[in-house]
This record gives sequence, structure tokens and C-alpha cells, in this order.
Amino acid sequence: MSEQNSAATLAGPPPTGGQTPTDKTPSAIGRMLGGSAGRSLGLVIALLALFVVGTVTAGDRFASFENVLTIIRFASIIGVISIGMTFVITAGGIDLSVGSVMGLATVVATLSWVQDFASSTSWIVMVVVALAVGAGAGLINGIVIAYGNVVAFIATLAMLVAARGLAEVLANRTTQIVKEQGFLSAMRGDLIGVPILIWIFVIVVIAGWFLLNRTTFGRRTVAIGGNLEAARLAGIKVKRHIMYVYVLAGLTAGIAAVMMLARTTAGTSTHGTLYELDAIAAVVVGGTLLVGGRGTIMGTVLGVLIFSTLTNVFTQNNLSTSVQAIAKGAIIVAAVMLQQRLANRSRSRKP
Repeated sequence: MSEQNSAATLAGPPPTGGQTPTDKTPSAIGRMLGGSAGRSLGLVIALLALFVVGTVTAGDRFASFENVLTIIRFASIIGVISIGMTFVITAGGIDLSVGSVMGLATVVATLSWVQDFASSTSWIVMVVVALAVGAGAGLINGIVIAYGNVVAFIATLAMLVAARGLAEVLANRTTQIVKEQGFLSAMRGDLIGVPILIWIFVIVVIAGWFLLNRTTFGRRTVAIGGNLEAARLAGIKVKRHIMYVYVLAGLTAGIAAVMMLARTTAGTSTHGTLYELDAIAAVVVGGTLLVGGRGTIMGTVLGVLIFSTLTNVFTQNNLSTSVQAIAKGAIIVAAVMLQQRLANRSRSRKP
């Protein structure tokens, strides 16, 4: 797994020669544990610890294959949104609107005329409509932020309110049932025993990892988050790229809307409430810097799975959701404090 780090890129190659016997050079193991591999290893250990706790407290039913699929299926929708959020935060931005955009996409895709058109043509129409709504909302966010020079927090907060309100108007504050059987048959099935929703999550993760770590788009995203002015001077079209990043976040919200329709068989303006906060939490816990400049797709996946597993452990043991919220908050604070400590250590090592 290769993770992007703009700080390492800007620092340049390490000095050669001039070392004295008293110089403290980190060992290979120390460098590995201090980098992305070490952060991922810590997340894996935390996830395994949660599994042990769940197995001990809830018994064999927690460790069953069916329950593992339940955990991953529960994580899949938030996971897809979190992949898009990873790109936004890596670029130094934030998107508070993804949950509301997802709700709006479920409503538009289940409007009667959309479903009637899908019935006479193909269920793919509903998917295309949901993706178009998500990407369109992301495009508006991107234009307002990049070209309107509006702070991302304010712009996406406005979209959060507007998208939720528009969804309520279009649905007339009612729940719209998915009647297109072709859509339900395709999206609620499974492949080799694994639900389609999980396969969609896996595909989005692979595509997101490749885009961030193996393409110019990913390198530019990291560069902009690390130092926007330096990226501009290097010839990157910063405004256009920021717009694309928000379109990508909106697109993942549209994909999540399709998955939500498959899971609930209904479109409503209440879908996605507070999902943006869960996505941000998963991204930050996964190791993506909240200030931008470093992003990790696999870390985000592990962050999503940690929260999903934690929820399952509490559910299996019939524990209060209030206590679960407290535990989630403690994990987020610990993750941010760890980020600050690592950032301070990295700065102290610079000559």
C-alpha cells in the first residue's frame, strides 16, 4: 500500500554524509512504524481488539460469518461517502453536505416519473439519476468554493440546509417507496454469497486507492492540501482541481444513495442525517490529516470498520446508544491528539 505525503515530497532527499557517531538515525523498523505502515498497523490492532472484545462479551454469534458480513454491510454506505471525503480533506477542504445530498438523491431517484421511466426502459435510469444529483450538488459546491472564494465550511453548510429542504419539498415530507423490481432484484442480490452492496464498497475503495496513489489527480490533491500556493506556482490549476474534488465527493454521495435505496427500498429526506460527521470521523481516525496534505484510503476503510464494529459490539450486548456515542467521541479526540503529536514530532525532526 502506498500513501501520499506532501510533507515528505517537499522535504526532499535526506542528507548524505556528515553523520557523526552521536547522530540519532531512526532504524528501518522505526521509520516503518512512524510512517503509514505503522499507522495502519495501529488501526488493524485496534480493530482486532474490538473483535476480541465482541467475541468475549457476545459469544460465538459475534464472530460468525453472517455477523461479519453484517458489520461490513453496515459500514459500506458510510464507507463509500468516506472515500469521497478523504479526497476533500486531503485537499485541505471539508464537505458538510454529503449526508443531505445523499438524502436528496434518494428522493429524486424515487420520484414517480423517474420510476415510471425506469420501468419502461431500464432500472439503470434510477442509478444514473442518483449519481447525477450527487455529482451536480458537488459541482455547485466546487464552483462556489473554488471560483466564488467562499469558505468550504460555509458553502457546504449552505448546501446541507438547501439539499435537505429541497428533498422535503420534492417528497412532500413523505417516504417514497421503490417500486421498480428490476432495481431491487439487481441491487439486493449477492455474488458468491457476498451482498452486492459490499461489492460496490470494494470497487469504490479500489478505485479510490488507485486514484489517490497512482494517478496525477491524486498527487495534485495531496500537493494542494499540503501547500496551495506552492501547488499553484508549480503549474497546477488549483481552482479547477478543487472543483473536481467536490464533484467526486458528490458522486460518492450519489453512489451511497443508490446503496441506501437498495437497503431500505425507500427514498426520504431523512436519509443521510449526520452521515457527514460519521464520514469525517472515519477519515480522521484513519490517519488523513484534517489540515490536508496527507490522505490514506486504506486508513479510511479501517476507520469505517472500527466504528461499524464498535456499533455492532454495543448492539450485540444491548448497551445504550448514548454510551456508544461517548466511546465514539473519545476515539475521535484520541485520533486528533495523535495526529497533532505526530505532526509536532515530524516538525521537530526537520533541520
